[in-house]
Amino acid sequence: MEQIIATVRGFDGVLVFAPGQGSDVPVLAWGDAFFYYAPDGRLPTTVQPYGTIVTKDYPDDTASDLAPPGRWRVNIHVDRAVFHELTGEEPRSLGRPRDFAAADEVLPHPVYGTLGWICVVNPGERTTATVVRLLRDAHEAARARFARRHERTT
Repeated sequence: MEQIIATVRGFDGVLVFAPGQGSDVPVLAWGDAFFYYAPDGRLPTTVQPYGTIVTKDYPDDTASDLAPPGRWRVNIHVDRAVFHELTGEEPRSLGRPRDFAAADEVLPHPVYGTLGWICVVNPGERTTATVVRLLRDAHEAARARFARRHERTT
């Protein structure tokens, strides 16, 4: 997990938001990481992160079984073509049963797959390079969206 976070920190204009104990965000988010394109270094308030790392089950998101020690999941927003390439399905028409707790496997996100999110529990030898590539691509897509928004306002 730390290796992936360190890699993302090397992206130009990235903000890795990693709340911890004592921060003013909900306790549930402590220990997780949220990746944004934010060249000014300020946490965006009008966009979602393009990637996250979660270290525990959330109340509405338990299918990956992140409760046991050492389990975590990286989540990445991808475009429809990449989603199809990785999963064999269209985001809006998911239907195949999946083992969302499987480690080192690229899967649709168990809650947000229909919105174009993929995930990997405990990336390992098979998936780490893919995860880094997808995070880099998601970062570049976030940068392009940022540039388009700022072109309209200037």
